[in-house]
Amino acid sequence: MIIIYHNYNKAVKVVTEINDVLPFNDKGTIASVLIDVALKNPESKIVWCDQNFEKLLNLEGLNESLHHKKIMLSYNPDVSDFIGKGIGYVDGAVFIKVNKKETYPTWQMSGTVGVIQAEILCKISDNIKPDSNFDYFLNSIAKLYQPLGLLCYSEPSLIKNNLQTGKTSANKFLLFRFVKQHYRARWTVLLFFNLMFYEKQVALLPFIFSFFYRKRKIKTNLIENIDVQSSRKVLDTGTIDVIIPTIGRKEYLLNVLKDLSVQTHLPKKVIIVEQNPYPDSFSELDYLADREWPFFIKHIFTHQAGACNARNLALAEVESEWVFLNDDDNEFSKDLIEHTLANCVKYGTVVASNSYLTSNDVKTMNHVYQAPFFGSGNSFIKSKLLEKVSFRMGFEFGYGEDNDFGMQLRNAGFDVLYFPNPEILHLKAPIGGFRTKPDLIWNKDAVKPKPSPTISLFKLLHETKEQHKGYKTILFFKAYRKQPVKNPLKYFFKFQREWEKSIYWADKLKNK
Repeated sequence: MIIIYHNYNKAVKVVTEINDVLPFNDKGTIASVLIDVALKNPESKIVWCDQNFEKLLNLEGLNESLHHKKIMLSYNPDVSDFIGKGIGYVDGAVFIKVNKKETYPTWQMSGTVGVIQAEILCKISDNIKPDSNFDYFLNSIAKLYQPLGLLCYSEPSLIKNNLQTGKTSANKFLLFRFVKQHYRARWTVLLFFNLMFYEKQVALLPFIFSFFYRKRKIKTNLIENIDVQSSRKVLDTGTIDVIIPTIGRKEYLLNVLKDLSVQTHLPKKVIIVEQNPYPDSFSELDYLADREWPFFIKHIFTHQAGACNARNLALAEVESEWVFLNDDDNEFSKDLIEHTLANCVKYGTVVASNSYLTSNDVKTMNHVYQAPFFGSGNSFIKSKLLEKVSFRMGFEFGYGEDNDFGMQLRNAGFDVLYFPNPEILHLKAPIGGFRTKPDLIWNKDAVKPKPSPTISLFKLLHETKEQHKGYKTILFFKAYRKQPVKNPLKYFFKFQREWEKSIYWADKLKNK
């Protein structure tokens, strides 16, 4: 391990873990020193630290958190991150609103303290410019390589207490430059509009100067072949239960059970929650008792329809070390469970969502990366996490309950990794014949909420104010083309009423 201490203007000291002083180019930028040290020590962990935090640096926590080679960690104890809240106007992903109290997946890196494997820096050294602004350099690395498999985290255990640095966020020139270099050019226009409309700031010069920069392009396979083998232990007994909510898909569910029955790593228990909202109805799943199955089946029949309630009932019955959140119209190979658990061991993760495409989809993501989503029909979770999360009933019969569940996991300190293999095929079966259209509480309103209140609920719970406002801008322009009111002023007031109604019902759903 090699530690580079700096004062944000330049590197001031380079030492080994046992405090041996190493020579370095004191005329270069901090970023260039970082790369130079990595090239000379390709097997080392490269740590950077603000010299004011030298006595607070937690090297033991660092070694524990950097448990394989494709990880980049940093921590900023300040409320605002370097790139600033304005990035929310252009980026709606789950990596923006960082929970500073837990390990949290984000590309928003900090120069205060952090660590990366030298091998990563060696691989990308010819593809990334060592900017004079060290924070900008770190954020650029993470933003470019996180989608390619570099796992980036805010990690509070890197320092022993949360001493504030007093640093301010990037100025508007750096913000616009970052957006121009890492997003499509049109996002600079939206950023300019949103700052003007919501914050009454006319950032004309930053907007103009951003066009002197080109989007950064990198080779996409540079870190692909770096070996990964986590030092974390995530598997003990290896037992696993499977949960399946179902409603009116008797034959599809039978095929799912058949796929489970031939697994090379058999589940211990399969928990089926069958729903039928008609009060005089009874179970149609006769094959659960008529056939022999190589696992115990816990069958729950309920007249209360709804995926959130059904999944919560099933999760309450989980007893094994792991749980597979399955669906009643999936299809998968016999090595699904064995292969997925092996992937979890390799990457040291306790949450994973597998590739989940329909027969007409084309898979575009073929490497492991930090998923910006969570799938309630294709995910594996270590069961101890269920003490911290559940499917929020406010999302029942709406949209977003699975992504909300994923956000609960992230905010509790558990990242969601996407595994491209083994795949789960989502058959998208027709809905069951006895499903009824839910009578949502806002259906009788004269002003219909837009967007759906459950979408607003997710955004209120898990996004920054800037992200929510940025979404509002995009929805405003997209919806205009699809609705009959063409007078822009009338449409504006109509849209505003619909938006306010959505927020109203989202607030009501929070406590449901």
